[in-house]
Amino acid sequence: MMRRTEQGQANLTAIVILVGLIISAVWIWKRLSPETQEFVIDQAIPLAAAVIGIVVLVLAVVKKIRRRAHRKRERDYLLAAFQRETVRDKQLELSFALAEVNDYRVNGLEAVAPALKDLWVTTLRRALGDKQHRIRGMAASHLGILNDLTVVPLLLAALEDDHAYVRACAALGLGRLRAPEARAKLEYVMKEDWDQTVRSRAKEALERIPPP
Repeated sequence: MMRRTEQGQANLTAIVILVGLIISAVWIWKRLSPETQEFVIDQAIPLAAAVIGIVVLVLAVVKKIRRRAHRKRERDYLLAAFQRETVRDKQLELSFALAEVNDYRVNGLEAVAPALKDLWVTTLRRALGDKQHRIRGMAASHLGILNDLTVVPLLLAALEDDHAYVRACAALGLGRLRAPEARAKLEYVMKEDWDQTVRSRAKEALERIPPP
């Protein structure tokens, strides 16, 4: 890793080079004939700007493709690890990581969707107690990415959990599902829940559900 002193020297060198380039450009510009200056202004600068724009666009596309390829490799690795894993706690950890790297979408996870549903449903039902409310909440929110409306009753029940975090995550899961049957309950939670975060999540969920 570059030390702080070396970084400072590198920054100073870059500044000196930049100043030198600017001075050189000004010196050259002043020595150009008026006709040449006019040509540069009218033709060369717009052309250079167009070329720079195209280069920036191409670099952005390449960067996006590389990022997508990297995410796919990471997803495939986690997918294989999840399918091999037999210890439930490690499976749960891998399932959360898998959902995150897949941008909380079910596309690409169809092969393990039933296993994910079973794992998250079981977690939401059995991870009881104060110390487990976080994984219970994560299971609730992640259930929403599976596009499986059979989990709606379970998420509706989770809106009455003792922990605000779980209630907020349940609202998030229902919003991801865009479940119209959750509208009445979410409207009640948005108005009546004592926790501001839960009310906000309920409002966001309602905004994602299509109007009747």
